[in-house]
Amino acid sequence: MIYAGLDVGSRTIKLITFDSGIRDSLVLDTGATPLRRCQELLASQTYQRLVVTGYSRHLVASAIGGEAVSEIKAHAIGARHLYPDCRTVIDIGGQDSKASSLSDKGEVQKFEMNDRCAAGTGRFLEVMANTLEVGISGLGDLALSASKVIQINSLCTVFAESEVVSLIARGEESSAIASALHEAVAIRISGMAKRVGLKDRVVFVGGAALNGCLGQLLAKKLGVQLTVPPDPQIVGALGAALLAKQADREPRLAVKSTGLHLSNKE
Repeated sequence: MIYAGLDVGSRTIKLITFDSGIRDSLVLDTGATPLRRCQELLASQTYQRLVVTGYSRHLVASAIGGEAVSEIKAHAIGARHLYPDCRTVIDIGGQDSKASSLSDKGEVQKFEMNDRCAAGTGRFLEVMANTLEVGISGLGDLALSASKVIQINSLCTVFAESEVVSLIARGEESSAIASALHEAVAIRISGMAKRVGLKDRVVFVGGAALNGCLGQLLAKKLGVQLTVPPDPQIVGALGAALLAKQADREPRLAVKSTGLHLSNKE
């Protein structure tokens, strides 16, 4: 049987189909109409059961008919599937960042989440990349090429952008500015990870895990080796698909517009 996991993030939508292993994986921009995009994406898929996670999980699950689970749980399940000895998960997405500490059995014991502003998220780096006139995919490489150390004093996206503009006007090199931005994000995320109780193995997931500079800085500040999956963006969707498979062996959970209801399989 085929199971589907859908991670509807603020910046991207990720879909995994799974049976005895990953059958297919897709990543596309969320855009302004995430529900319609998810409906179009799933229309071409065949699956037995669906679990939805991510920023818009409740909107999508109630409309399409799947179970909604938190990103924290989905990423823990996905990371643990890929790395059975995973004990800490760091997830930096477009809209928020999270750190979770897992038990020996993979259960989430403690987590911290930054969801009040864009500071320390993929969106923060995206805004700064635009200000520096470099693509988000090239921001990390630009930072790694810096030959000078400078400091960014604010992680508020509005104030940091203003500070970057001032540094550009002062003649500072773009690479040094990019390096300072990564340093500021790494300080914030490492502090959050330490508060949950850092344990090996530490798995770094989410779109920001594609940024090599950020990964290097986080590893240095945490004093551990970070494990980055080959495709860190799809780990939440993978966890959702695994939960869909697991739930199919249990009483059926059906999401309706009024909420989550339990019924027996027919």
